[in-house]
Amino acid sequence: MADDIYILGIKMTKFGKHPDKDTVDLASEAAMAALADGGVTMKDMGILAAGCLMGQGSIGQQIQKQIGQTGIPVFNVSNACATGATALRTAIMAIKAGECDMGLAVGVEKLAGAGLLGGGGKPKSDKKEWTPGGRYGAVASTDGRIGTDAMPGTFAQVGMEYGHKYGGATFELFAKIAEKNHAHSTLNPLAAYTKRMTLEEIMNDVMIAYPNTRSMCSANCDGAAAAVVVSGSKLKTMSLEQQRRAIKVSASILTSDPWQEACQVLPDVNTLTKIAAKKAYEQAGVGPEDLDLVELHDCFATAELVHYDNLGLCEEGGAVDFFNSGATWRDGKTPVNVSGGLESKGHPIAATGIANIWEVCHHLRGEAGDRQIEGAKVGLAHVIGLGSACGIHILEKSALG
Repeated sequence: MADDIYILGIKMTKFGKHPDKDTVDLASEAAMAALADGGVTMKDMGILAAGCLMGQGSIGQQIQKQIGQTGIPVFNVSNACATGATALRTAIMAIKAGECDMGLAVGVEKLAGAGLLGGGGKPKSDKKEWTPGGRYGAVASTDGRIGTDAMPGTFAQVGMEYGHKYGGATFELFAKIAEKNHAHSTLNPLAAYTKRMTLEEIMNDVMIAYPNTRSMCSANCDGAAAAVVVSGSKLKTMSLEQQRRAIKVSASILTSDPWQEACQVLPDVNTLTKIAAKKAYEQAGVGPEDLDLVELHDCFATAELVHYDNLGLCEEGGAVDFFNSGATWRDGKTPVNVSGGLESKGHPIAATGIANIWEVCHHLRGEAGDRQIEGAKVGLAHVIGLGSACGIHILEKSALG
C-alpha cells in the first residue's frame, strides 16, 4: 500500500456561465470543496499543481492567496485540454518521488462566450471570437494528412477518415452519439446543459464542421475541478471513513504524438491515445473488459466514436457496431460519458481532466445519485489536448472500501 496513490477528496463546480465569479473564485471554490471532501486542510498539502489555459500563468499562487499561502512548491501547468489531468499527474509524481505525502491539483477556466476554439488561436480585441493562429499556421502549411489545426475541422476529418476506412460512420450515427450524451446529462445537476435533445434537433442544428453540428460539439463554459491525492502509507494513518472513500489511482499516463513519417506538424489524436491506453492497462493490470464506466474526451461526437477504438473498448474497426449494440448507454455493457460528456456537461478546458475523474470517482464511491452505475469498481478517465497530449487515469474502488 505504501507505493499506491489514492484520490482522497475531489470536487467540481457546476459548469456553465458564472458572470459573478472570476477564475480565482472558481478555482478556490473547487479547491476548498476538494479539501473538505477529503477531510483535510491546505496545511496538510505538500504540493499544489494548477492550470488555467486562457491566461492566468500564475494561477497556483493566486489560488494560494485565497485559500492558504503555506510556502509549498507550486507548479503552474499548461497542456491544452489535458491541463487538469497534467496537474493531477504532477501532484502524483511528487508523492511518488517521496517529496510529500499529500498534494492538491486544480484546473479552472472561464470560457462562456468565447466561441469555438482553434489551435493556437487568440481572441479578437473587439469581439469574443476565436481566430486561428500560432507558429505552425504562420511558418508552415497546415495542408496535409488532416488539413487543419483548428479543433472543429481536425476532429470532423478524423471521424470522416474512420468512416471511410471502416464504413458505417454516417451523419446520423454521429448524431446518435450526441443524443446519448445529452440524454445522460439530464441526470447530472452539475452539467452545463441538462436538456434532452431529439435526434432531429441535433441533426438540424447549426453545422459547425461536417458531420458535427453545434449540439455535437463540446460546450465552452466556466468551471473548475480539484482533487486531493495521498500516498497509501499516509492514508493508512487516517480515519476509516477516509480510507473507505479513497479511490486508488491504478494508472496515471501522459503521452504526446510519436514521430510519424506522414506528418510532424498536424495532430494524431488516434495514435497517442492508443499508446496511452496500452500503457495504462499495463500499469493498472486490467483490460478494457474490466471497465465498469468510461469518461472519454468527446470534444465532438466524431471524437467519441474513434476513441471507442483507440481505448480498446471494441475490436479494431468495430466502433460503429460497438455503439449500435447499445454498449455505451448508461445501462449498457460499457457506459461511456454517463456525466453527459463534454457535449453537455461542458468543457472548461483546464478543468475537464479532473472533472472526468470526479465523475468516475463518484460512481466508484457509490455517490453518483440517479445516474449511479451499480456495482462500479473500475473506471477510466481520458482526455486529449490538441497539440498534442493525452492523459489517461484508471481508477479503482479501494480494497479498504
